[in-house]
Amino acid sequence: MPGLIGKKIGMTSVFGADGKNIPCTVIEAGPCVVTQIRTVEKDGYAAVQLAYDEQKEKHTSGGLMGHFKKAQTTPKRKLVEFGNDFIKELQLGDTVTVTDVFHDQLEWVDVTGISKGKGFQGVVKRHGFAGVGGQTHGQHNRLRAPGSMGASSWPSRVFKGKRLAGRMGGDQVKILNLRIIKVIPENNLVIVKGSIPGAKGSYVIVEE
Repeated sequence: MPGLIGKKIGMTSVFGADGKNIPCTVIEAGPCVVTQIRTVEKDGYAAVQLAYDEQKEKHTSGGLMGHFKKAQTTPKRKLVEFGNDFIKELQLGDTVTVTDVFHDQLEWVDVTGISKGKGFQGVVKRHGFAGVGGQTHGQHNRLRAPGSMGASSWPSRVFKGKRLAGRMGGDQVKILNLRIIKVIPENNLVIVKGSIPGAKGSYVIVEE
Protein backbone atom coordinates (compact mmCIF):
# COMPACT_ATOMS: atom_id res chain seq x y z
CA MET A 1 0.00 0.00 0.00
CA PRO A 2 1.23 3.54 -0.67
CA GLY A 3 2.12 5.69 2.29
CA LEU A 4 4.48 8.25 3.77
CA ILE A 5 6.99 8.48 6.57
CA GLY A 6 6.07 11.11 9.12
CA LYS A 7 6.59 12.46 12.58
CA LYS A 8 4.13 12.72 15.44
CA ILE A 9 3.68 16.39 16.31
CA GLY A 10 1.21 15.99 19.17
CA MET A 11 -2.47 15.86 20.03
CA THR A 12 -5.17 18.48 19.81
CA SER A 13 -8.95 18.59 19.41
CA VAL A 14 -11.38 20.03 16.87
CA PHE A 15 -15.11 20.56 16.85
CA GLY A 16 -17.14 18.51 14.39
CA ALA A 17 -20.16 19.63 12.39
CA ASP A 18 -22.43 18.35 15.17
CA GLY A 19 -20.59 20.42 17.78
CA LYS A 20 -18.83 17.46 19.43
CA ASN A 21 -15.20 17.84 20.51
CA ILE A 22 -13.05 15.32 18.57
CA PRO A 23 -9.60 14.32 19.94
CA CYS A 24 -7.05 14.32 17.12
CA THR A 25 -3.37 13.67 16.44
CA VAL A 26 -1.31 15.94 14.20
CA ILE A 27 1.20 14.13 11.94
CA GLU A 28 3.82 15.76 9.76
CA ALA A 29 3.80 13.42 6.76
CA GLY A 30 6.70 13.94 4.36
CA PRO A 31 7.90 15.29 2.10
CA CYS A 32 9.73 12.06 1.30
CA VAL A 33 12.33 11.37 -1.38
CA VAL A 34 12.43 8.23 -3.54
CA THR A 35 15.84 6.65 -2.86
CA GLN A 36 15.32 3.22 -4.46
CA ILE A 37 12.85 1.44 -6.73
CA ARG A 38 12.54 -2.33 -6.37
CA THR A 39 11.45 -4.34 -9.41
CA VAL A 40 10.26 -7.91 -9.83
CA GLU A 41 12.92 -8.63 -12.45
CA LYS A 42 15.83 -7.49 -10.27
CA ASP A 43 14.66 -7.89 -6.67
CA GLY A 44 11.81 -10.37 -6.89
CA TYR A 45 9.18 -7.90 -5.71
CA ALA A 46 7.96 -4.40 -6.52
CA ALA A 47 8.35 -1.61 -3.96
CA VAL A 48 9.41 2.00 -3.53
CA GLN A 49 11.89 3.07 -0.86
CA LEU A 50 11.20 6.49 0.64
CA ALA A 51 13.54 8.57 2.83
CA TYR A 52 12.54 11.23 5.34
CA ASP A 53 14.10 13.83 7.67
CA GLU A 54 17.45 15.51 7.07
CA GLN A 55 20.66 14.16 8.62
CA LYS A 56 24.21 15.52 8.69
CA GLU A 57 26.78 13.85 6.48
CA LYS A 58 29.12 13.19 9.41
CA HIS A 59 26.42 11.01 10.98
CA THR A 60 25.88 8.99 7.79
CA SER A 61 27.89 5.93 6.80
CA GLY A 62 29.84 5.81 3.54
CA GLY A 63 27.58 3.18 2.05
CA LEU A 64 24.45 5.22 2.73
CA MET A 65 26.12 8.36 1.38
CA GLY A 66 26.62 6.59 -1.95
CA HIS A 67 23.02 5.38 -1.78
CA PHE A 68 21.71 8.94 -1.34
CA LYS A 69 24.05 10.42 -3.97
CA LYS A 70 22.72 7.92 -6.50
CA ALA A 71 19.27 9.35 -5.84
CA GLN A 72 20.72 12.89 -5.97
CA THR A 73 19.45 13.81 -2.55
CA THR A 74 20.83 14.79 0.86
CA PRO A 75 21.30 12.24 3.68
CA LYS A 76 18.11 11.19 5.47
CA ARG A 77 17.42 9.61 8.84
CA LYS A 78 14.54 7.23 8.11
CA LEU A 79 14.17 4.76 5.22
CA VAL A 80 11.00 2.73 4.62
CA GLU A 81 9.73 0.62 1.71
CA PHE A 82 6.14 0.89 0.48
CA GLY A 83 4.12 -0.97 -2.12
CA ASN A 84 4.70 0.22 -5.67
CA ASP A 85 1.12 1.37 -6.33
CA PHE A 86 1.29 5.15 -5.94
CA ILE A 87 -1.02 7.45 -7.88
CA LYS A 88 1.78 8.64 -10.17
CA GLU A 89 4.80 6.86 -11.61
CA LEU A 90 7.82 7.55 -9.43
CA GLN A 91 11.43 7.90 -10.48
CA LEU A 92 14.64 7.92 -8.47
CA GLY A 93 14.99 11.27 -6.67
CA ASP A 94 11.31 12.26 -6.92
CA THR A 95 9.65 13.96 -3.95
CA VAL A 96 6.40 12.54 -2.58
CA THR A 97 4.10 14.87 -0.62
CA VAL A 98 0.80 14.51 1.22
CA THR A 99 -1.16 15.51 -1.86
CA ASP A 100 0.33 12.56 -3.80
CA VAL A 101 -0.94 10.00 -1.29
CA PHE A 102 -3.80 11.45 0.75
CA HIS A 103 -6.25 12.66 -1.87
CA ASP A 104 -9.72 14.09 -1.25
CA GLN A 105 -11.54 10.75 -1.57
CA LEU A 106 -9.33 9.03 1.03
CA GLU A 107 -10.97 8.84 4.46
CA TRP A 108 -9.10 6.16 6.42
CA VAL A 109 -5.41 5.46 7.12
CA ASP A 110 -3.31 3.02 9.15
CA VAL A 111 -0.55 4.41 11.36
CA THR A 112 2.45 2.42 12.62
CA GLY A 113 4.77 3.65 15.37
CA ILE A 114 6.92 2.58 18.32
CA SER A 115 4.98 2.75 21.58
CA LYS A 116 6.36 4.65 24.56
CA GLY A 117 8.82 2.61 26.62
CA LYS A 118 7.72 2.19 30.23
CA GLY A 119 10.69 0.27 31.58
CA PHE A 120 10.46 -2.76 33.85
CA GLN A 121 6.90 -3.03 35.17
CA GLY A 122 5.04 -5.40 37.44
CA VAL A 123 2.13 -7.65 36.55
CA VAL A 124 -0.56 -5.20 37.71
CA LYS A 125 0.47 -2.49 35.25
CA ARG A 126 1.82 -4.75 32.52
CA HIS A 127 -0.98 -7.33 32.36
CA GLY A 128 -3.81 -5.91 34.47
CA PHE A 129 -3.54 -8.43 37.32
CA ALA A 130 -5.62 -7.67 40.42
CA GLY A 131 -2.82 -8.31 42.89
CA VAL A 132 -2.92 -10.64 45.88
CA GLY A 133 -6.08 -9.13 47.32
CA GLY A 134 -7.38 -6.94 50.11
CA GLN A 135 -5.47 -5.75 53.13
CA THR A 136 -6.78 -8.52 55.38
CA HIS A 137 -5.17 -11.84 56.32
CA GLY A 138 -1.87 -10.23 57.19
CA GLN A 139 -1.25 -8.57 53.81
CA HIS A 140 0.77 -5.41 54.28
CA ASN A 141 3.20 -5.09 51.37
CA ARG A 142 2.04 -7.58 48.73
CA LEU A 143 -0.98 -5.84 47.21
CA ARG A 144 0.60 -5.68 43.72
CA ALA A 145 2.36 -9.05 43.77
CA PRO A 146 1.43 -11.72 41.18
CA GLY A 147 0.54 -14.28 43.84
CA SER A 148 0.79 -18.06 43.58
CA MET A 149 1.49 -19.33 40.07
CA GLY A 150 3.06 -22.78 40.30
CA ALA A 151 1.30 -26.01 39.44
CA SER A 152 0.91 -29.04 41.69
CA SER A 153 3.53 -31.78 42.17
CA TRP A 154 3.35 -32.22 38.43
CA PRO A 155 4.86 -30.56 36.46
CA SER A 156 6.35 -28.72 39.48
CA ARG A 157 7.31 -25.76 37.37
CA VAL A 158 5.89 -22.60 35.81
CA PHE A 159 4.83 -23.02 32.19
CA LYS A 160 6.62 -21.05 29.51
CA GLY A 161 4.76 -17.94 28.42
CA LYS A 162 3.39 -17.14 31.87
CA ARG A 163 2.55 -13.45 32.12
CA LEU A 164 5.07 -12.01 34.55
CA ALA A 165 6.82 -8.75 35.29
CA GLY A 166 9.17 -7.46 32.62
CA ARG A 167 10.01 -4.69 30.22
CA MET A 168 6.91 -2.92 28.95
CA GLY A 169 6.44 -0.72 25.87
CA GLY A 170 8.87 0.05 23.09
CA ASP A 171 6.99 -2.24 20.70
CA GLN A 172 5.91 -1.64 17.13
CA VAL A 173 2.18 -0.95 17.17
CA LYS A 174 -0.13 -0.48 14.18
CA ILE A 175 -3.43 1.35 14.60
CA LEU A 176 -5.94 0.53 11.86
CA ASN A 177 -8.68 2.64 10.31
CA LEU A 178 -8.06 6.12 11.67
CA ARG A 179 -10.33 8.72 10.09
CA ILE A 180 -8.64 11.67 8.38
CA ILE A 181 -10.08 14.88 9.80
CA LYS A 182 -8.09 17.34 7.70
CA VAL A 183 -5.08 17.56 5.39
CA ILE A 184 -2.99 20.76 5.34
CA PRO A 185 -0.76 20.42 2.24
CA GLU A 186 1.17 23.69 2.70
CA ASN A 187 2.52 22.43 6.04
CA ASN A 188 2.64 18.69 5.14
CA LEU A 189 0.22 17.94 7.98
CA VAL A 190 -2.36 15.18 8.32
CA ILE A 191 -4.83 15.36 11.21
CA VAL A 192 -6.38 12.02 12.19
CA LYS A 193 -9.03 11.18 14.74
CA GLY A 194 -7.83 9.51 17.94
CA SER A 195 -4.37 8.69 19.27
CA ILE A 196 -1.38 6.96 17.70
CA PRO A 197 1.57 5.14 19.33
CA GLY A 198 4.80 6.91 20.21
CA ALA A 199 6.04 10.05 21.89
CA LYS A 200 6.06 13.53 20.39
CA GLY A 201 8.67 13.76 17.65
CA SER A 202 8.82 10.01 17.06
CA TYR A 203 8.69 8.56 13.54
CA VAL A 204 5.46 7.03 12.26
CA ILE A 205 4.44 5.34 9.02
CA VAL A 206 1.11 6.47 7.55
CA GLU A 207 -0.38 4.05 5.01
CA GLU A 208 -3.46 4.30 2.84
